[in-house]
Amino acid sequence: MNTASYELIAANSTVNAVLAFVGGLFIAGALVWAVILGIRVRSKESPPPRPDEQPHLPSTGAVHEIREKREPDEVPIAADESERLMPYNIHALGTKHAADQRRRRWVPGSSGSFGGGGQGLS
Repeated sequence: MNTASYELIAANSTVNAVLAFVGGLFIAGALVWAVILGIRVRSKESPPPRPDEQPHLPSTGAVHEIREKREPDEVPIAADESERLMPYNIHALGTKHAADQRRRRWVPGSSGSFGGGGQGLS
């Protein structure tokens, strides 16, 4: 190689180093600008709630899950063909509270598994 090619390679790497440095300064400036913008936006927001404004449990205590048996709630049948069924005649849920709330129990001798041959729960 000759001296001219060494100078060309050295000049090219210097230009690349300067461009990388300028690009790094641009990215760092953009990050600083983003942080300053975020601080300004956050200062305009309402403050977090005070401890006395925080949600709290009702005086009756925590709400717990209720387990109950449900049965289908049939659509009432109009007594006469001319009688219209109004929205207030239909209940919001498709089920209602079952009269028999006893839990089904396992009967010894019946496995209840698929193909077990037993009657299952009674």
